[in-house]
Amino acid sequence: MANERWKNDIAYAMTPFKLITWPIGVWPLQVYNIYSLFRCSLGTCCAILFVIFPSMEVYLGCTDVEQNITCLTTICCGLLGVLKSTWFRLYANNLINNYDSALNDYLTIDNTHDRDIMRKHAFVGRIICCSMLGFSYFNCVIYAITPFLNYDQGKGINVTNEDKILEYALPSRCTLEYFNVPRSMYKISCLIESIVMVLGTTTNLGNDALFLHITLHVCGQVNILRLHFINFDVISPRICDRFKALIQRHQHLITLVRELADLISFILLIKLFMISILLCVMGFQFIFALKINNIVMIGKSVVALSLFLTQLTLYSFIGNYLKSEMEEIGLSIYQSAWYSFPRKLARNVIFILMQAKSPVALQAGNFIAINLSTYVSILKTSFSYLSILRLMLEV
Repeated sequence: MANERWKNDIAYAMTPFKLITWPIGVWPLQVYNIYSLFRCSLGTCCAILFVIFPSMEVYLGCTDVEQNITCLTTICCGLLGVLKSTWFRLYANNLINNYDSALNDYLTIDNTHDRDIMRKHAFVGRIICCSMLGFSYFNCVIYAITPFLNYDQGKGINVTNEDKILEYALPSRCTLEYFNVPRSMYKISCLIESIVMVLGTTTNLGNDALFLHITLHVCGQVNILRLHFINFDVISPRICDRFKALIQRHQHLITLVRELADLISFILLIKLFMISILLCVMGFQFIFALKINNIVMIGKSVVALSLFLTQLTLYSFIGNYLKSEMEEIGLSIYQSAWYSFPRKLARNVIFILMQAKSPVALQAGNFIAINLSTYVSILKTSFSYLSILRLMLEV
């Protein structure tokens, strides 16, 4: 019965993320061979197309101002996807260590309350994954269907095939014409671009879901450790061995968090830079669309703003949650019966308190802490620049 329960817990916590990240070759518990490298290369190539097609559209001068903003958004998403896929593959050991530890946590859990805490954090991870990717896949379907509908509706209009302006899932009309792709392959091109869009989106946001899931799991383990410190029994025998095991567990969790922080540091730096710029640009587009009553532009702006704000919000809240959990280890030690410890054991409490004063946390570029303070600061700065851009509409 216990073995079946463990299998159910592991499946509940990890199956959704395996289904998302295995096709793009970054699932940490996979066999790293030539096939996984091929899947990772395929996902990365799809994300690269997110960069190449819009860049060539801008270079060839086939876009207006609104399309330029769409191209900029697509390029940023593609760059982030390429960066995450490459980093998660190069520094795969950081994720492998964390997921191996998570797997061991589920196999060794022997406390119902601890299991409930782990299930709660796994549930939050699933909700984040399903909501973020579900919203993105829905938008991919809309962008994929729209060209087919416009093409079929255009058949009733007296326009020759050569004069018809074709739309694609990705900004790529002039690019495909530049490479002499025949118009007779229009539907096939749209279908291929739709697949590329789905894989590129998975490469970008699927990696986010994978990372945020394991970060939440580590937060849950720190929460469990805090409860063990608070409820530490000084009456039971082998007090030194039991407290030493808790100290080793604390050191192990610090190592796991440091590996996650090192993995995501550079990615977060680029992400914050891009999101700060895109919030200003997309906000300006939204205000301009409201002024001219362009419903389509308003919808695109709202979708893009929602997507980037969601990513920023998730990383900021989870980063803040991780930091607060690591800091409260010291408070948990203080709330325990440390005054009843043997003198030799009580000295170890001081080192734990010192470690808890400067906890390991998620940072962008190892100098920008990812927490609620940074989140508010980014929003304030972006809206300050946006208010300056808004004045251009009133001149």
